[in-house]
Amino acid sequence: MQDVSTSPGSIARTAPDRAVAGTWLIAVASILFAALVLAQSLYKAEVIGWGFETWRPIALAYVGWGVALALGMVWRRGIEGHKSLFVLPAVLFTVAMVIFPTFFGLYIAFTDWNLSSFEGRRFSGLKNLYALFADPYYWNALGNMVFYVLTVLVQYAIAFGLALLLNAEIKARKFFRVAFLLPFMLSPVAVSWMIGKSLLEYRYGPVAKLARFLGWDSPAFFTSPWVAKTSIAVMDAWVWIPFIMIMLLAGLQALPKELSEAAKVDGASKWQSFWQITFPLMLPVSITAIVLRIIFQLKLADIVINVTSGGPGGATDTVSSFIFREYRDRSNVGYGTMLAEFYLVLIIIFITLLLSIANRWVKKTQ
Repeated sequence: MQDVSTSPGSIARTAPDRAVAGTWLIAVASILFAALVLAQSLYKAEVIGWGFETWRPIALAYVGWGVALALGMVWRRGIEGHKSLFVLPAVLFTVAMVIFPTFFGLYIAFTDWNLSSFEGRRFSGLKNLYALFADPYYWNALGNMVFYVLTVLVQYAIAFGLALLLNAEIKARKFFRVAFLLPFMLSPVAVSWMIGKSLLEYRYGPVAKLARFLGWDSPAFFTSPWVAKTSIAVMDAWVWIPFIMIMLLAGLQALPKELSEAAKVDGASKWQSFWQITFPLMLPVSITAIVLRIIFQLKLADIVINVTSGGPGGATDTVSSFIFREYRDRSNVGYGTMLAEFYLVLIIIFITLLLSIANRWVKKTQ
């Protein structure tokens, strides 16, 4: 007769008292850790007089809380709890490196903290938020981001054309695939110096000399607002078009060739075959590539910082480059953090709406 206590079904179950102990362990550890974090936060805000001088004890308490969670899940859920242990380290890492810094930054955003001041950090309420709404340079940077994000559509069109070219049976196809990927292998900082500070240099740059030869009297690429903004967009596109291209090329190679062959048999032209077959089938890949590229574009800063520092007159400024200067030049940590947190909220709203619209569009076309 089979022993019920050792049957496979009973292994996954845990004793009721052990499950209750696991629940209590998780609850008590979570309450204690939350109380420590709250007390330390109030102490640093000078609301209460008790706390630790550094956050190191809180970090140790966080490790202890993670151990308590692991034990509690095993006691509470048995085999399922053991499976959860594989996910727990990633969750704890995300909380420590993403969620906690975000909320800590939110706290910093409501303080008056300037590193050049001897007064230290002080709670200032909504002062930084009011200053943000009245800051014309910040809104100018947001307006510039609209232009830079719209250039992603141009990058997508160019990348799609290159992907179609590299997917066709052309000579030296492997060589061109590697050659087109070279810009993406370079650092944007290197590109900004190689192109922005060398090739486009006003006096001795070869592009400037060529422009003079063609009749442009003063080929200054970074003195006129729209020319400077376009030059930044071109350099950024040169770096990132290969990223979109390689994603689209992978999608094209995954398409069944029978569909295009059947379209040829039916007498469809190349344009009809592309617009009615290839493009609709590539929509999921295209949307993924565009959304990822927009996310990267929203963080554009390095090329702007190295080439123009936001000039002339803020014409090329991005939100990230403006926040960088707020930290570096003005040492205004509190206000700079408020700018970053507000920009994060805008990004979350924008990407959520973009994904919602894209999903509806894909469903309508399929």
